[in-house]
Amino acid sequence: MSSSDPKTENSTEKLGDSSPELGDSNSSEKLGDSSTVWKDPVESRGSYQPKEGGECSFCVFMKRGGCRESFTAWEVCMEEAEKNKEDIFTKCMEVNSALFKCMDAHSHYYHRVLSAEKAAAEQVKKEFEAEKNKEEEISEEEVAARKQAQG
Repeated sequence: MSSSDPKTENSTEKLGDSSPELGDSNSSEKLGDSSTVWKDPVESRGSYQPKEGGECSFCVFMKRGGCRESFTAWEVCMEEAEKNKEDIFTKCMEVNSALFKCMDAHSHYYHRVLSAEKAAAEQVKKEFEAEKNKEEEISEEEVAARKQAQG
């Protein structure tokens, strides 16, 4: 894992540098060029899957931003964990944390990923709370049924 500062990990995002910006007249990437458009993996349903002979569009997007190094470390960790049948959450917790810190530092670029992650976390929380409430209701019903049975 790299110990680089997430805010300075990759300086290619700064305006005025040599990196192409969408709409930059010096850029080889022009509006309408579909290769420059990031597609939400949820909305595009599977477009993030690897293309034949190339990288997935999500991976390309992640590596174009300021967190290339953190994302690559995360990819390697995930691949190793899967290959060795290790718990990915335990094994990759540090690189995952570093990746999200970096994305927060570069939120102007990664805002859609961060928004999707936040929405997913909120949905999981809602589902967990709903399940918890359902279990509590069942417990209350069981207590009432037992009291009624005892008479």
